[in-house]
Amino acid sequence: MFRFESIDNLYYLAIIPVLIAVFWVMAYFRKKALEQFGDPQIIQRLMPQFSRYKHLLKFVLLTVAIILSIIALANPQWGTKKEKVQRKSIDVFVALDISQSMLAQDISPSRLDRAKNFARNLVEGLKGERMGLILFAGNAYLQMPLTTDYAAAQLFLKSANTNQAPTQGTAISEAIDLAERTFGEDNKQHKALIIITDGENHDEETLERAQEARENGLMIFTIGVGTPDGGYIPMYYAGQSGFKMDRSGNPVKTQLNEEMLTQVAEAGAGAYYNLVDGDQVITALKTRIEQIEKREFEQRSFTEYESYYQYFLALALLFLLIEFIFSYRKNRWLGDKDIFSGATATQTETNK
Repeated sequence: MFRFESIDNLYYLAIIPVLIAVFWVMAYFRKKALEQFGDPQIIQRLMPQFSRYKHLLKFVLLTVAIILSIIALANPQWGTKKEKVQRKSIDVFVALDISQSMLAQDISPSRLDRAKNFARNLVEGLKGERMGLILFAGNAYLQMPLTTDYAAAQLFLKSANTNQAPTQGTAISEAIDLAERTFGEDNKQHKALIIITDGENHDEETLERAQEARENGLMIFTIGVGTPDGGYIPMYYAGQSGFKMDRSGNPVKTQLNEEMLTQVAEAGAGAYYNLVDGDQVITALKTRIEQIEKREFEQRSFTEYESYYQYFLALALLFLLIEFIFSYRKNRWLGDKDIFSGATATQTETNK
């Protein structure tokens, strides 16, 4: 498996077209200057040692050296050992509520921001398990399938926002259904679902679905986001800030429904936690999840990479050395490919 360790450094290759353009512009002006100086045949007689192609040759050598140096800077690597690793883990889905009620600011800076930060810390705390991500509002959406790519999970959580849900609402049963479908029929007892929401559920089937999921081996945990007193939902209308209004023109107030979330967790054989407890919640979740029987699966990976930047760097230095020892003069042995003759000719003229 081939890769560049620092692939961003390859962007420096963009300088090559600029160098080519500068070279051709300089060559054009050099040609014009010689034409103004005199007739080309006379100039050729006056400067018999002048080579028309050495500028191009030296430029090509220098350009190749720069390209090789940039490749060396990116550090090309090759995976030299591919192995199969048997691992045991729990399959865990994190379901994050991205409905508009999560914009309420009864906890600072907002419910959604706090939920995202909590979820990212949760991913760090559960490293070693296979994890997936579900975003839900009026419907549920699979944002990331089960994987051990924790960096991807962090990226998806960081970018989560309410605009990703075309249908508003809080359909927790949709998230449970999607998680069950994604786990697969062969996984009956090695799975958990962590739902992070304010509990403003608009689906009457949630408790029934949680009980059915429990019978299929899915353990459900709920994390409450917000306060029982609640808060208003900030909105922007025509560039001005305000609050979401109901049909009567009154601002909509959203409250944390801890009772419902507790019932869902109990129906799913899990537990309810309040997000404000922070690290204590993550510790408790980790303890409960570790009690679930782990599932063995095979993971294939390239575990060793060897760097080959030194070969490209050596070639770059070689091309630079060749470019340095080439002069702009002709050579009687090599015709138009002159090596070392520039210094010899100069020394002869000095002695005269």
